[in-house]
Amino acid sequence: MTQAGGAARGDGNGEDAGRTGDGGLDPQQAAALLDQATLEARRGFATSPALWVFRAFLALIAFGGFWLSLRHQHPYTGLPSGWALAVAFTLVAINIGWSTIAIRRAGAGVSGPTQRARQASLGMMLAAWIVAYAVTAPLYHAGTSHPTWGLYPASAPLMFVGLVGAITAPARRDWPMTGICLAVAAIAAIAGFGGPAGAWLILAIGLCAALLCAAAYRARQQGRSPVRA
Repeated sequence: MTQAGGAARGDGNGEDAGRTGDGGLDPQQAAALLDQATLEARRGFATSPALWVFRAFLALIAFGGFWLSLRHQHPYTGLPSGWALAVAFTLVAINIGWSTIAIRRAGAGVSGPTQRARQASLGMMLAAWIVAYAVTAPLYHAGTSHPTWGLYPASAPLMFVGLVGAITAPARRDWPMTGICLAVAAIAAIAGFGGPAGAWLILAIGLCAALLCAAAYRARQQGRSPVRA
């Protein structure tokens, strides 16, 4: 009767099939859960707090440099100084290399629909960057006034890319990234009211603050996790 009653209880709630007699998980199920936890840790921490801190100072230095080189232009031409462009391109190149390593690490062990979703999201973000900045060329050659042409690359591309990221991140259930992308889009929109030179200063300060918050969040989550990628 006891065995029958125990079987009835196990069949009734459907939760005992993968458990041992003492109520714990069987070794195979425990191993699967550990593997899943490790994979989730890799995905969450592939973009480490250090990378977010670097991105924060990249925004501060690059956009701040643009503002310093443009604020006294009379008349305004919308062309940053050579030193500002050189510093920005160097920092961006470092960020691309570091981010590539992080993305590859995040994709380790991921396959099937999850991998396809990640690839589709990355493809959409890359296309958004290309389209957003490619528009600057026809604007310039169309004879658009320099203040207007200068304001577009300072504000519009980041707002566009931020919105695209906020749309694609929920598909991966990456809610922190959704928040970051929305913050980037909002800061870029606000920067549009700062004028063609002031927009760069707003971006420098606003993005640095937002990315430092992202770094603090990542560090906090990493400290709480019992699993290390």
